[in-house]
Amino acid sequence: AMKQITVISGKGGTGKTILTASFAALAESKVMIDCDVDAADLHLLLHPEIKEKHEFKSGRTARIDKKLCQECDKCIEVCRFNAISNDYIVDPVSCEGCELCGYICPADAIEMEENKSGEWFISDTKYGPFVHAKLGIAEENSGKLVAKIRQVGKEIAENENLEYVIIDGPPGIGCPVFASLTGADLAIIVTEPTLSGIHDMKRVADVVKHFNINTKVVVNKYDLNLENTKLIETLCKEREIEMVGYISFSQVVIESIENALPLIEFTGDGVSKDVINIWHKIIHS
Repeated sequence: AMKQITVISGKGGTGKTILTASFAALAESKVMIDCDVDAADLHLLLHPEIKEKHEFKSGRTARIDKKLCQECDKCIEVCRFNAISNDYIVDPVSCEGCELCGYICPADAIEMEENKSGEWFISDTKYGPFVHAKLGIAEENSGKLVAKIRQVGKEIAENENLEYVIIDGPPGIGCPVFASLTGADLAIIVTEPTLSGIHDMKRVADVVKHFNINTKVVVNKYDLNLENTKLIETLCKEREIEMVGYISFSQVVIESIENALPLIEFTGDGVSKDVINIWHKIIHS
């Protein structure tokens, strides 16, 4: 049966993408999805060749035709998002697309327009199929875009009988993170032994709990602060989360990124063994 694995972290820069790219290189039969649509970087390590490109439209925004508008103010009165200014201009950020203003307008001066809010791609990589996306500037709909590419990735896995869907989740605990976790079989939280890392790990672990998803923790650069690593172990015990591995701090990791290669392709020693062990633990759990 297909397994969907989402790799997340409480904040950016914890090594989430490094781990995901290595999983992509290690897994035999899989599709990869980069759900960090605001600042995608998995493609930098997977070198995709884009096969399909699609526009992503999400939601609608009202537009008032000044030529028809009779300035009766009815639309301003009914808009509960305060999205319409006194000179009848709709603020696209505030407008929630509820269409109430359009129904109430006696002059038929209001039209709903589809928002283009990004693009998504299906690509080939040397590791297998890859689904990724780019959100439009200042768009708020990243959760919907994430849901869309999750669905596309899952369909590819079903159609091609692939074993794994490997998901690089967005950092933080917002709406796109929920969308990257929904329906996943396993969540892997990547954290670091710093106080902010621990704080963020707690927050994200509490979020995952709501989804009833099997959760595991990886500590990256664990040897930079062994006391904090111990603290993370204690927190995991309290929350009944399995510690699935430790990655030591290494210059090699930085070099692998500079060379734009998944860590385990770049080196076969130390750190890379850490990552291989983590992957084996994950697939046998």
